Amino acid sequence: MNIIFLGPPGAGKGTQAKRLETRYGITQISTGDMLRAEVKAGSEIGQEAKALMDAGKLVPDSIIVSMLEARIQKPDCGKGFILDGFPRTVAQAEALDIVLQRLGRKIDVVLMLEVDENALADRVAGRFSCAKCGASYNDVSKPTAVGGTCDLCGSHDFVRRADDDRETVTSRLAAYRKETLPLLPYYEERVTVSFIDGMAPIDEVSKQIDSTMMEIEKITQK
Repeated sequence: MNIIFLGPPGAGKGTQAKRLETRYGITQISTGDMLRAEVKAGSEIGQEAKALMDAGKLVPDSIIVSMLEARIQKPDCGKGFILDGFPRTVAQAEALDIVLQRLGRKIDVVLMLEVDENALADRVAGRFSCAKCGASYNDVSKPTAVGGTCDLCGSHDFVRRADDDRETVTSRLAAYRKETLPLLPYYEERVTVSFIDGMAPIDEVSKQIDSTMMEIEKITQK
């Protein structure tokens, strides 16, 4: 099954994508991680991307889509893939559709995480992670079990992203509304879109997604 997560930054797309990956054996694909891996490997595409980034330029959609096309043909994507940071624009969605059609694949469902923007700003501003193992936490919704101690590795060192402040979040939300939200009507015309209450507790969000997955599996098996 091939899945796209939509929702504003900080809505929990990455968290839920990881849960889906673990539960269903569907590979989560992060275009950012994929890009960094190509650069590190020194591939032809990676070298081209690195040259652009070193020059302070954005990596064009054509390069990202080429990397994505190669990535989804790897064996670990045989059962499907999950995209939680791509596409970000209608142009990227159109390019992705062309690739999938060429490969004889399609998007089965779009999971739209709906959130309250004011509450989301508070949520994002409270994010922090373990500097040692990368485990994610939140001051309000997911604090460590023992104050100042990572639940997974026991480290006492934590980090916060410099751009996780209310002003930056507000700016990112404005960009999301302008560039990414138009993807919703685009996909509503083409594929099943399931609306998920992203403000619910993490486990409840997962239950909503599981319910959608069961319905989609029923449809695809007919």
